[in-house]
Amino acid sequence: MVRLGELAHARAGDKGDTTTLSAIARDPADYERLRRAVTAERVEAHLCGDLAGRFTRFELPGLAALHFVGRGVLGSGVTTSLALDSHGKSLSSALLDLELPDES
Repeated sequence: MVRLGELAHARAGDKGDTTTLSAIARDPADYERLRRAVTAERVEAHLCGDLAGRFTRFELPGLAALHFVGRGVLGSGVTTSLALDSHGKSLSSALLDLELPDES
């Protein structure tokens, strides 16, 4: 099993109740594997837990990146949320722990 963080690095941001997360392949040759394995549904299952909200995925093949927009993920926003570590940057770190299936 490979963790996403072994194949990609992440960038993040947040505004109000919305977070943006990008997973960028360290090697562009791994982009296709990321595209197949890192779906919006898997990101939601991995990150949301008790959080509400939905993620939408955008593919950026020219950058070898996947960009996720999570609406409603941060509750009423970072400054008013009672959730611990719900900021985009904390979520991007958690995203890199996503386990990818073996490529056999």
